[in-house]
Amino acid sequence: MNAETGLVIRLDGAPHLLAPGTSLAALLHALGHAPASVGTAVNGSFVARAQREERLLQAGDEVLLFQPIVGG
Repeated sequence: MNAETGLVIRLDGAPHLLAPGTSLAALLHALGHAPASVGTAVNGSFVARAQREERLLQAGDEVLLFQPIVGG
């Protein structure tokens, strides 16, 4: 796959090439992240775990992965 057949997003600030139609959940799986082990935001907006499968990534999207914060 190359930039002509794929789409380029920014993943944690760096360019990343994906196949068209890749969901946020598929990206996390490809990167080896367990769904509960990482928080996600796309273009500055938090994406809940339950919404990742339906959130298809588009060229130019800014994806941020972060450590989820838990506590009381």
